[in-house]
Order: sequence, then C-alpha cells, then structure tokens
Amino acid sequence: MTIAEVSKRYDISADTLRYYERIGLIPRVERTKSGIRNYTEESCNWIGLVKCMRSAGIPIESLIEYCALTLQGDSTFSARKELLVEEREKLVAKIQDMQSTLERLNKKISRYEAAEKTGKLNWD
Repeated sequence: MTIAEVSKRYDISADTLRYYERIGLIPRVERTKSGIRNYTEESCNWIGLVKCMRSAGIPIESLIEYCALTLQGDSTFSARKELLVEEREKLVAKIQDMQSTLERLNKKISRYEAAEKTGKLNWD
C-alpha cells in the first residue's frame, strides 16, 4: 500500500506516518525500487497498534521502546510483557479516575435537571 492509501485507511496524515517511522515508533517501511514506501500488512498492523495505544494515552516513548524490543527478537518477550503490564496498570487507573469523574458529572447534571423541573437547586 502507498502512504496515501495507508493515510486514508487509518485517518493519519502522511507526515505523521513518516514521523512515526523516523522516530522508531513503527519499524522501517519497505520501499519500492523507485524509493516509494510500500506498506505491508505487517506495517499496517504496527500502525493500527500505535493508533490504538496512542488513543488510550500510552506515551510515544513507551511505544518506541516496545517497537525496539520487538525488533530485538524473542529474547525480549519478558521485557515487552512487563512494559505492557505497566502501561495497562496506568490505563486502568486512568479509567477509574475517568469513571469517578463521569459519576460526579452525572450527579451534577441530575441535580440541574431536577432544578429545571422544580425551580430549586437541591444539594442533598
């Protein structure tokens, strides 16, 4: 796939794809004889992973480290797992914080909905 096709498929700009490759966030993308990037299914799998992890707030630095470890081979299974476990723990904590915030917002909204009906704001 060309960079334009991948950009459209994943809704990521071509500049971002080049940046990801340059900083080691995705492994080096193969090129055609004329030097044009040729994204394989493996390349696309990396892009999908990065997009998913970034949308969850996983830091670029962690993903770069994960990519580098993966390229080092099977001897890094434990290190990769440890990195992912750490990021999962952070994500679970973030989700719990967000859930708490959502509950608080829902409570406040309910109070205002009741106030709209009664004309009084109840803080009970």
